[in-house]
Amino acid sequence: MCVVTATPPDAVVFDNDGLLLDTEVAWTRAEVTLFARRDRTFTDEHKRYIIGSSRAVAARKLEEMLDRPGEGIALMDELHDLVMEELLGGCPPRPGALELLDALEAAGRPFALASNSSRPFCERALTVGGVRDRFAIVLTADDVEHPKPAPDLYLAAAAALGVPAERCAGLEDSPPGVAAAHAAGMFVIGVPYLPGTELPHADLLAGSLADDAVHAALGLR
Repeated sequence: MCVVTATPPDAVVFDNDGLLLDTEVAWTRAEVTLFARRDRTFTDEHKRYIIGSSRAVAARKLEEMLDRPGEGIALMDELHDLVMEELLGGCPPRPGALELLDALEAAGRPFALASNSSRPFCERALTVGGVRDRFAIVLTADDVEHPKPAPDLYLAAAAALGVPAERCAGLEDSPPGVAAAHAAGMFVIGVPYLPGTELPHADLLAGSLADDAVHAALGLR
């Protein structure tokens, strides 16, 4: 779906995992280890099922995938410890991410980050990825009662930016994130991390943040 707004948005809100930074590589290594410890194989189908999920939802999905009822929180704690270590191996910016940040700064367009991950994870990822100083506003799942796919994170980001949500663009790569930005009333640009991912609530779909269509929709072309 492609709907271009008559006027460009006044502000932009980025997701982190898989959209701004390629933290999904670290997540996948951690998930592979978590499954291997239980003599299971982490597959592409598992990845597609869990990507973008909040902590509570991911905990339930891990219980299901690993046949460990009642152990979801413990599994998530273990996974979090694993991925925090994996982050130290690097999480580079996604294609076009740095150039888009540069263009927004040059245009004087404010932006923020709204992540479904925890504050400690997000802070480490942004630091390792070399972009922490680019964001004055960073919101995480720890900052709201209801994480994505609820709109709370995007509404909080818009409030922090001082811009009505309907005048913001939300940039996302996963179904829960796109649903959250859409529910907040934002213009949603979907850049799927996993090929073939359907993002039905996205107003614009792009292959990467470097696509001309992304810059045009944000009024940067």
